[in-house]
Amino acid sequence: MMPGPTRMKSEILSVPQVVAGQMDASLDAYLAFGNRLASLDPNLVVTCARGSSDHAATYFKYLVEICLGVPVASIGPSVSSVYRTRWKLEGTPVIAISQSGGSDDLRLFMEAATRSGAISVSLTNDVASPLARATDTVLDMSAGPELAVAATKTYIASLVALAAIMAGWSRDPSMTEALRALPDDLDRALTCDWSAALERFRNPGSVFVTARGPGLGIANEAALKFKETCLIRAEAFSAAEMIHGPLALSGPSLTALAFLTDDGGREGIEGGVARLRETGSTVFTVDNEKTGAHVLPSVKTGHRLLDPIAQILSFYLFVEELAVSLGLNPDAPQHLNKVTVTR
Repeated sequence: MMPGPTRMKSEILSVPQVVAGQMDASLDAYLAFGNRLASLDPNLVVTCARGSSDHAATYFKYLVEICLGVPVASIGPSVSSVYRTRWKLEGTPVIAISQSGGSDDLRLFMEAATRSGAISVSLTNDVASPLARATDTVLDMSAGPELAVAATKTYIASLVALAAIMAGWSRDPSMTEALRALPDDLDRALTCDWSAALERFRNPGSVFVTARGPGLGIANEAALKFKETCLIRAEAFSAAEMIHGPLALSGPSLTALAFLTDDGGREGIEGGVARLRETGSTVFTVDNEKTGAHVLPSVKTGHRLLDPIAQILSFYLFVEELAVSLGLNPDAPQHLNKVTVTR
């Protein structure tokens, strides 16, 4: 057991205060960039990120595509950094997301995108980073220093920033107001008790994490955190994609975590959960509507598109407790560094 609270837990507990500070420091900048996108009225948006930041980009992708019908494409930075492609991105908004802004591949991609005439934007927790210097516009995550290797508060700050950009772009005042109230919702998310799932996840066998729509980026992030902090082999799937093949792996030795959201994807997720349970898999659902033996509580925020942010915060508290109970140090996962530099 750890001798005291981990850095990861301290950073998780700081999230409501971090988001409150982020609203004060950066909300206007996020909304302004969203308004700029509304004026540009692009037919395409491009994102570029890795790891947790790419999961945040997936969340943004679904917000934009569901609400505005504008396709959002994720481009692998190696297409520039390794394959030296010359882009045709003139006038296209290109958003790079990175907590450190220190990876060469993202910088090289954004330099190439900027040269091609793209509207280049970086969302980073280090506004003096190489990535920030490679873009025309820099948006600050305003999360403060993050010391644990596993990103938590910077991931949530990324989600909040991207949701605020969406609020400005869609001219949705209800979403803006819900963002201002989000710190209180996140305080409540920290009180959600998921201890009922601890025993099963200490020896879970294979793990699936599933969701749909905006929740898919949250599912991807949860699967990553299971791997890096608990050494659990976890895979994330859309509830629709899961039944196209991965379902063959299900059975009594499989444990699943399903993030349910209050939107059109809910029925499909519930259908996937039912299919998993038919095979004998143990399935826990994260839900703000129902209760039960395998239901983990979550917080309903002021806007349905923000609910996944509260869900991942509750998950972070759970996965940190799980890691410590397994005798692991979530602050320093084996073989990993805080800043990952790839080319």
